[in-house]
Amino acid sequence: MTTETADSSSMERAHHGGANPGEIATGVIIGRTSEFFDFFVYAIASVLVFPKLVFPYVDPLTGTLYSFAIFALAFVARPVGSIIFMAVDRAYGRGVKLTIALFLLGTSTVAIAFLPGYDQIGSGSAVLLALFRIGQGLALGGAWDGLASLLALNAPERHRGWYAMVPQLGAPLGLMVASALFAFFVANLSAEDFFDWGWRYPFFVAFAINVVALFARLRIVVTPDYKTLFESQELQPARVRQTLRMEGRNVVIGAFAPLASFALFHMVTVFPLSWVFLFTRQGPARFLVIEAISAVAGVAAIVASGMIADRVGRRTLLAVSAAAIAAYSGFAPQLLDGGDVGEMVFMVLGFVLLGLSFGQSSGAVASNFSIAYRYTGSALTSDLAWLLGAGFAPLVALLLSSHFGLISAGAYLLSGAVCTLVALSINRQIEFRNQ
Repeated sequence: MTTETADSSSMERAHHGGANPGEIATGVIIGRTSEFFDFFVYAIASVLVFPKLVFPYVDPLTGTLYSFAIFALAFVARPVGSIIFMAVDRAYGRGVKLTIALFLLGTSTVAIAFLPGYDQIGSGSAVLLALFRIGQGLALGGAWDGLASLLALNAPERHRGWYAMVPQLGAPLGLMVASALFAFFVANLSAEDFFDWGWRYPFFVAFAINVVALFARLRIVVTPDYKTLFESQELQPARVRQTLRMEGRNVVIGAFAPLASFALFHMVTVFPLSWVFLFTRQGPARFLVIEAISAVAGVAAIVASGMIADRVGRRTLLAVSAAAIAAYSGFAPQLLDGGDVGEMVFMVLGFVLLGLSFGQSSGAVASNFSIAYRYTGSALTSDLAWLLGAGFAPLVALLLSSHFGLISAGAYLLSGAVCTLVALSINRQIEFRNQ
């Protein structure tokens, strides 16, 4: 069956079987927002809290680098989580897999809220933080519910770019909530209270949001209509080894195609907060507000990416965005030393470029996967893209910029843009479609 035939038949089933793209989109946004909120709560704490709580015996820069190294562990663990939970999915079903994965995510997240510091248990604090972070990564690998793939298959043909951007809205929405929450506690608590107990509250909130998201997603994936729709479109977990043997080329290309946007993702979220916090005299609450405001521009740009992609094509938009990110990498990082105006320009312009590229980067080669391997292939592609493009971005960018200046952080971003352009040129027949 060709992709076009599958899409056509899926649309017919959607019409007669009750699959509502709007309902699927709501489930996708709720799920992605909760995951990204978890992500940003941890990322912000990696800059503001963990260097002092877990690594007080080294200077702030080294402590932040150590913290970013632990931050990267989740991205290393994520593909392993996909392998483990795909087996659970095959044996016990998608609902059981999702329940276990989100329970693990919530438990790992709330456990961080109770993390004792170095002063209490010494190096055991870093060990526990690493274990909890690995738990988050394994859980994120298992949190793949297939709703984004289902949304792509049920999207109207002329509006696939529009529906492709829907899952990506979770990133700026999660950042806005996480940044605003931390900004509130930083601005309204004394430094002593914040480091004693204030920083822990966002992790409790993350746990509560995970519970809500779990029930919202289960409400969709375990209902009879959607179970039938998943099965009829063969959105079922295939064995990872078999998927890589049959679709390895598409997985590799799909992992490299969105590297420009994934590298930029951390360059405008995690890294700038660390630079401003370590190398300027400005308070973190002010910059967290700038992040939240800039994320609004990111939301608008993601929405715009859907409309633009439906006019010019997703591949064209990704290529042009990658070229723009390459140009941005040459001058923008230096703006972080430009005070309030420079920081605002860096963040807003960065989020606009991020929205345009990230809005269409998810599942960039999903349409190349045969139907039997689309579910597992899309999950593995996403895991590897985050690992290669984003997992070590804050660590590498901070390490380079602290030794060679901000221009060197731009070089890292440039490498991601080049990888995207090379991947697109290798596979010119890619039809970009959401996971």
